[in-house]
Amino acid sequence: MPTILIIDDNAAVANALELLFSLHDIDTASAESPDEGLARLRQGGIDLVIQDMNFQADTTSGEEGLALFHAIREREPDLPVILLTAWTHLESAVDLVKAGAADYLAKPWDDRKLLATVNNLLELSEARRELDRHRSGERRRRSALSRDNDLRGMVYADPASERLLSLACQVARSELPVLVTGPNGAGKEKIAEIVHANSLAKDGPFIALNCGALPGELIEAELFGAEAGAYTGAGKAREGKFEAADGGTLFLDEIGNLPAAGQVKLLRVLETGRFARLGGNRERQVKVRVVSATNADLPAMIRDGRFREDLYYRLNAIELVLPPLAERPDDILPLALHFLPAGKRLAAEAERVLLRHAWPGNVRELRNVVQRAALLSPGGVVAATALGLPAATAAVGPASAAGGGEEPNRAAIEAALARSGGVLSQAAIELGLSRQALYRRLDRLGIRRD
Repeated sequence: MPTILIIDDNAAVANALELLFSLHDIDTASAESPDEGLARLRQGGIDLVIQDMNFQADTTSGEEGLALFHAIREREPDLPVILLTAWTHLESAVDLVKAGAADYLAKPWDDRKLLATVNNLLELSEARRELDRHRSGERRRRSALSRDNDLRGMVYADPASERLLSLACQVARSELPVLVTGPNGAGKEKIAEIVHANSLAKDGPFIALNCGALPGELIEAELFGAEAGAYTGAGKAREGKFEAADGGTLFLDEIGNLPAAGQVKLLRVLETGRFARLGGNRERQVKVRVVSATNADLPAMIRDGRFREDLYYRLNAIELVLPPLAERPDDILPLALHFLPAGKRLAAEAERVLLRHAWPGNVRELRNVVQRAALLSPGGVVAATALGLPAATAAVGPASAAGGGEEPNRAAIEAALARSGGVLSQAAIELGLSRQALYRRLDRLGIRRD
């Protein structure tokens, strides 16, 4: 059962509120002075505060109430506080709401309005506590994952990335081939490095080959090596990537581009660990962990006869699916901050624009956008317009009458609500608004609060 602390020197007011809340299964605690209220607050167990603005020492200015409110806010930054008084000055009310007051009600109050406000605030407070508990659990899991594994400096915060990294570290300890799938620019090679860094072969070499960056006739020589004269220009014998990776890990990117002859040889190496150099007869034995990656639809290529089905199942003993950046939005800002040069920071609107962008180029696009924007920003703050993204122009609405800043539009508010899971207090923080300011915008735009 939630508990409300009532701080008011008028016993009749405290008694009336206690009776009202007791009829609706809400406990109350009372204090007659600011000092007594702060002392009760230190004991804990308070979910919401209703405080008067004028006490016995000063019944007109509201200075005691202001001081009490700021003292509560200093001790409990997220605790909802309702200001209740017959003393009303619009300017002061606006200032207090900006400072974080949950609501400002005049005496005599309307019971139904007060109860609705209290219930909404208690629900929001519980939702925020649940969100905090959830995030605390995520932080503990991420800390344990980093402590127990070598993540090669991977920057992430999204639960989808955490699940993938946890699985990658788990499967790394086997010797089975791993297939990493996902779009271009999403970070597949980083996942391959993590698999290697946590494997039994971590002390061996990590060799990477992009099968899509070489002509088809050279891929076999790159993989298996070549004897002198094996092809035009091969003046001397050379070792291939399998020999170089012996005792370690070979990462084959763009595996879908491997030609048919190379697929046959690769299948045999995976099965036996043996191969011969191009143009040679002597077989060589290696022990190599193969991690491959592709953004291609390999099953479709198998149906078209462009990729061997038996090789696919050999490579795909364990598949790690790396989602596009748009499907792990909590990674966007940590990555953006990671790519920023020292001494630079993102403006709040720039962060919102980054979160709204679809990122078809994934992490690679994000890195390029942030680094270019930092280069074009002479000061320490990177503005939204410096990002050069389409959302940067659409996101800037009319200036706020109260603060002269940028007013979030309907799309920005709905996006923030979606990212916060409907937790209004969290959405308000992201948008740079007080809760009450967000409520007013929701009502004005006709956006449901639930």
